[in-house]
Amino acid sequence: MQWDVVVIGAGAAGLLAASCAASRGQRTLLLEKNRKPGVKILMSGGTRCNLTQATDRRGIVRAFGDQGSFLHSALAALGPNELVELFHAEGVPTKVEATGKIFPASDRALDVQRALLRRLGASGAELALDEGVAALQPTAAGFDLRTSRRTLTAAKVILTTGGQSYPGCGTTGDGYAWARHCGHSIITPRPALVPLCSELDWVRQLQGITVPDVRVRLRAGGNGSRPLLAERRGSFLFTHFGLSGPAVMDVSREVTARLGQESLALVCDFLPEQSEEQVLARLRAAEGKMQVARILADWLPRRLVDALLAVAGVPLERKLAELSRAERQSLLRGLKASDVPLHGSLGFKKAEVTAGGVSPREVDSRTMQSKLVPNLYLAGEILDLDGPIGGYNFQAAFSTGWLAGHRV
Repeated sequence: MQWDVVVIGAGAAGLLAASCAASRGQRTLLLEKNRKPGVKILMSGGTRCNLTQATDRRGIVRAFGDQGSFLHSALAALGPNELVELFHAEGVPTKVEATGKIFPASDRALDVQRALLRRLGASGAELALDEGVAALQPTAAGFDLRTSRRTLTAAKVILTTGGQSYPGCGTTGDGYAWARHCGHSIITPRPALVPLCSELDWVRQLQGITVPDVRVRLRAGGNGSRPLLAERRGSFLFTHFGLSGPAVMDVSREVTARLGQESLALVCDFLPEQSEEQVLARLRAAEGKMQVARILADWLPRRLVDALLAVAGVPLERKLAELSRAERQSLLRGLKASDVPLHGSLGFKKAEVTAGGVSPREVDSRTMQSKLVPNLYLAGEILDLDGPIGGYNFQAAFSTGWLAGHRV
């Protein structure tokens, strides 16, 4: 069976890539080893699917840091506004939340998946489910493929198999082996946007407590004099294994890159809106006969306050006027610079994205075509591209898939 284009992997990048290729008259086959397409789409964002971020193209590029320049052409082809318009045209209205995250107005990831499938069907592409690829071999005429059901030939192939995050979705890193077989370098994959683990008892005992605004600083050993490795600010969640929430997950890529090489700790500022001087001034302005715990309970969750007082060595019944200078300084450190040693992450099983993958240096960013193998294209999470939480990674997948489908 001969095809103009075979797309491998029916996720965000693959669904758009296949529909774009087919709409240009290419005889296109989209292969998916799962029994349904877009599994990661369906479970992302707590089954709501955070499509993109309310920013412009430059905002997406900046969010990816050093990797961002690779996305210029893809975003020029399909930026955040165009992506939103695409879903609106498919009957999926969207909404912008306070964080800038853009979701379907229905809060249903299923609506996103169905819109992409409608677009795919209208394009004339053929979708083959429950059909995994066992082998991919470049030839003089294109590619030979062996699937779980048949042997195929294709003039061009687009690899959109994803990374290794959420392996239950089927993203088990299959595409890395095929890319490596074709001569590509694979930057060691590691979990990103993943919850982090700590063995501190007081941290684990706060399981379920959310603090809406915390600044976290990642340092080697947690020592304030050591170089700052990463810094983020946002919502923060205590868990039975350690820490989670957007602020924590956004620094996790730096943690997983260094695990086993050096001791790491998060320095947590639970009152980022206030300087140390302002915190002390607020304490001085309070009624001296009041218990410190009661005062701080107006600022932070009571269970967290009790834990910070215990770590600082301040008795729960201590009144403000009775605080010693040493107790005051110890409490201030707890509020503004609590040190939480880290000992790992929850791994790929709970990671939202994969850091690492096919080196973007080996891919033409203007077309998504391999610089090593003619007519091989790569898009989405298989590439070494990972951005922060907030829809940035879906935008990159949609944009690179769109560009590959139009250039194939």
